[in-house]
Amino acid sequence: MNDKYTVYEGKYLRLCIEGHWEYVERTHTGSAVIVIARTPEDTLLFVEQFRIPLGRKTIEMPAGLVGDQDADDTFEKAAKRELLEETGWQAETVEVLMVGPSSAGMSNEMIAFARASGLTRVHAGGGDETEDITVHEIPVAEAAKWLTQKMAEGYSMDPKLWAGLWLLDRNPDGSLR
Repeated sequence: MNDKYTVYEGKYLRLCIEGHWEYVERTHTGSAVIVIARTPEDTLLFVEQFRIPLGRKTIEMPAGLVGDQDADDTFEKAAKRELLEETGWQAETVEVLMVGPSSAGMSNEMIAFARASGLTRVHAGGGDETEDITVHEIPVAEAAKWLTQKMAEGYSMDPKLWAGLWLLDRNPDGSLR
């Protein structure tokens, strides 16, 4: 068995080596949630923000960490909180669809896809005082084309966006919701 040791530990991340493998761990949480949210007007919610590690703007589905501020946090509670904070929309219900590794070769982080429903607009969104988020409400029928256009404009796109589009109307087993 290989010995694991910590090369560096910061406020939020720890760089570890185990055998020949280098990877990172989150120090306060090991989970995150991506929220797939359709408004009553049949638009899909996306957020735009500058991401320092990439050096460019990204388009993402609303998302956030689970348990970074509350030890009793759940995927459902985090999804509702992050959706409201980032987009201004409040969800009546949240259904966790699946949980898996975000980048199995680089991190121990687990990420969940959650589908939000029963949405009501509460405020304009935009994130908390540490974030500068632009909210986009894109008609569901145009979402894939819009994402592709944003990618052509130079935005960085996480491939999980397309998984989110697929899960909008389907369950992980492929059945329609």
